[in-house]
Amino acid sequence: MSLRQALKIQEPCAAPTPPNKKDRKLENTLYLELKDGRVVIDLLPDVAPNHVSRIKELARDGFYDGLKFHRVIEGFMAQTGDPGGDGTGGSGQNLTAEFSKVPHERGTLSMARAADPNSADSQFFIVFARAPHLDGQYTVWGQVRDGMDYVDQIKKGSAISNGSVDDPDIIVSMKVAADVEGGE
Repeated sequence: MSLRQALKIQEPCAAPTPPNKKDRKLENTLYLELKDGRVVIDLLPDVAPNHVSRIKELARDGFYDGLKFHRVIEGFMAQTGDPGGDGTGGSGQNLTAEFSKVPHERGTLSMARAADPNSADSQFFIVFARAPHLDGQYTVWGQVRDGMDYVDQIKKGSAISNGSVDDPDIIVSMKVAADVEGGE
């Protein structure tokens, strides 16, 4: 019996292999399936790490699958993420704001919230065009890389009803690319 065996000392474990560049990219990419096609979203963990983590958790749980785009304003944004479909609900876990200097450009994904800056939960919106009045006021967590033309096709709501949509389009599914076979 060796001294190592006698003392029950374990062999040192190899350090975990860091994910390769492709794995990191897939882990920080979402596939948002809409009725017209796939939207590819680059997540921004360096900008909003807690929000990105929560969005990925909810996506992996299937939380967003089947949810309505309950508020869609032509030329401004499409909002979703409320299980009740009326803009008043969420997943039940508020997030502390992670405001940044990242501008709200066409295709930016940002968290919806109430007046309290720390009230973002699961609702988010995608902007159709530059929206400077949102900069620094809402947590930006992603950017559409491909498929913005499908976002543009989301059914719009009435201006009279602040974008509320009758018979709204839904999220078919939202998945982390690393979890999808053959991602990218």
